[in-house]
Amino acid sequence: MLDLDLPTSPDSGFAIGFDLDLTLADTRAGISAVYASLAAETGVHIDTDLVVRRIGPPLEEELAYWFPPDEVPAMAARYREIYAGIAIPATVLMPGAVAALDAVRARGGRVVVVSGKNQADTERTVRHLGLGADAVVGGLFGADKGTVLREHGAGAYIGDHTGDVDAARAASAVAVAVATGAFDSAALTAYGADVVLPDLRAFPEWLGGFRTG
Repeated sequence: MLDLDLPTSPDSGFAIGFDLDLTLADTRAGISAVYASLAAETGVHIDTDLVVRRIGPPLEEELAYWFPPDEVPAMAARYREIYAGIAIPATVLMPGAVAALDAVRARGGRVVVVSGKNQADTERTVRHLGLGADAVVGGLFGADKGTVLREHGAGAYIGDHTGDVDAARAASAVAVAVATGAFDSAALTAYGADVVLPDLRAFPEWLGGFRTG
């Protein structure tokens, strides 16, 4: 088992990073509804079931499957314009999310949410779900999350995507994967996650197994 030293003092810099979509927040219904709205507005067929199976990478990457390159910026702007009114109300907590954050705080740690979702909607989602994170940063994917995680002293980063494993690696943090998104446990293990959990309900026990101080 990996051994992670997690200081118990709030002043010591102990922090744990979490991804948002399909890690803490179940955004599938909301994102599906936003794409359905774009499809209705533009007349372009969008397979929303396929879209939600690929949640994780930047918005523009997904839009490029459905729109010509020159239309992607405008579609991204429209998506973000309507997201708050459509997707946020339909977003719910992933199983175990609250208990996972409570477990970090119980050990004197800080919660840092780092998401690929744009900053405004990341903040709205965290607020809507009442997660009360200590820091919230949006607009970053994969290894680009590493700088923020380092700045906040994150000892581990928890996410559902292979890009989240890249984020942990870039931050020299422990890569903890939850099999609640596009990748199952076998795929996450094969990609190189240090720890693979079925979902966040297993996180408090995992955190409790590490030495502190």
